[in-house]
Amino acid sequence: MEITNLTLRALNQAVIITGFVLVMMLVIEYINVQSKNRWNQSLAKRPVLQILLSAFLGVTPGCLGAYTVVSLYTHRLMNFAALVTVMIATSGDEAFVMFSMMPDTAIKLNIIIFIIAVATGVILWLLSSKRQPNFPIKEMHFDYHHNEQENCVCFDSHKILPQLKNLSFSRFLLLLGTFSFIFFLIVGKIGSADWDWKRWLFLSGGLFFAFVSLTSPDHFLEKHIWKHIIKKHLLRIFLWTFGTLLVLHLFEHYFDLETWIQNNTVWILLIAVLIGIIPESGPHLIFVTMFASGLIPFSVLLASSVVQDGHGMLPLLAESKKDFVKVKLINMAVGLLVGLSGNLFNF
Repeated sequence: MEITNLTLRALNQAVIITGFVLVMMLVIEYINVQSKNRWNQSLAKRPVLQILLSAFLGVTPGCLGAYTVVSLYTHRLMNFAALVTVMIATSGDEAFVMFSMMPDTAIKLNIIIFIIAVATGVILWLLSSKRQPNFPIKEMHFDYHHNEQENCVCFDSHKILPQLKNLSFSRFLLLLGTFSFIFFLIVGKIGSADWDWKRWLFLSGGLFFAFVSLTSPDHFLEKHIWKHIIKKHLLRIFLWTFGTLLVLHLFEHYFDLETWIQNNTVWILLIAVLIGIIPESGPHLIFVTMFASGLIPFSVLLASSVVQDGHGMLPLLAESKKDFVKVKLINMAVGLLVGLSGNLFNF
């Protein structure tokens, strides 16, 4: 019975976290399509601006900021220091989870890694003898839908009724899932028992997701919501979150996990940095969840966030393995320095 209760508890938390993460992803995707991701060529002549912009894009939840800087880097619009900057500032999809589980800490973390990323970028730029970017030998193209974004209108009132009359299977599933989430949230089956600000926030997010699912054109729904957000992220985020929460709940129930971690913080820090090498969103959720449960100090979460960059490095890995290794080594050094300093001063 106890295992069942722990499983249901983890399932409840995983559903609410995954739902909020998807809403935040949708907001970012919506804004990105509306802005059409346009950049000025004059950016290439302003290295400090590149670093500041890269840090800002990096702390933007998700991997979009990292993808953008990698694209600009491979198209000779940003330098290597800016590339390192964005990867330090990026926490991948885990940033969405942190904002849903612990928004105050997420804001604090983003401010700190923004400062660390900018400082590292400026130091690298100043140490560069030529102060010029090192570029891969060819340009890279990834799934950005440039031409499609120019023609994509996220809201067209004239098409709403025709789209609902010819309801696609994808739109039906999105609406079913969204309204189910809203219903169970309202009746109290998921989320907290009280109508606190978090529950109102989750409800607002669910309503926004429903609005977009009802009004968006087929292109935006299919390419950006269904294929990008749902198919690529939904199952992975839910499984990682549910699995991590369940394991932690079981360990906390049967073992004194907190005492062991407190006595082996340096080893946990090293593991966090090594796992951060993996160019994948998911493993970092272990440390996010452990921190939210009070099992690890902020310094370990900070070090993991510095090294972790979600899927942001994958396009670079495909184009320049040398640059991939260089960026990862620098990020690991910075992450270890930050983590060990935090451990030394107990924060």
